[in-house]
Amino acid sequence: MTRQEKDQLINELAAEIKNHQFVYVTDSSNMTAGNNNALRRILFQNGIKMKVAKNTLIEKALERSNINWGELTDTFKGTTALLFATDPKAPAKAIKSFRKAGDRPLLKGAYIESSVFIGDDKLDMLVDLKSREDLIGDIIGLLQSPINNVIGALQSGTNNLAGILKTLSEKEN
Repeated sequence: MTRQEKDQLINELAAEIKNHQFVYVTDSSNMTAGNNNALRRILFQNGIKMKVAKNTLIEKALERSNINWGELTDTFKGTTALLFATDPKAPAKAIKSFRKAGDRPLLKGAYIESSVFIGDDKLDMLVDLKSREDLIGDIIGLLQSPINNVIGALQSGTNNLAGILKTLSEKEN
């Protein structure tokens, strides 16, 4: 690969890193060509881009993108594939479903909106990760709950009060 081709690849990787808030770092070594193609097919169906590059080129792309992945850069050893997604848990779900048939790809780590997750043991946690919209919905539900309880108590109190008044009015007759 010529210096110009490497520079172009670094620029492409840097652009992908800048454009995606959710990037997974995986190890797809020891996978057959057929398995690799099947993985790419599943990733494509879920809107995930997969880029395999040399670790030094990935590190240079990170430098050009001015994004700090912290300890995640320590995982750049051996074969490294980057998964770029628009949904934070789509790559985790795709990896988990693909691994039902084998043990690869391994999750080296993930960069999710400036948070870093390192290790294959974090895969289940990333699958269960709630989206921003889910969290907002949970907060709204929590905020509405006390209000609904107060309204319900007031409404039931009105019915009880009306029943008491009716009973008292009937007793006077």
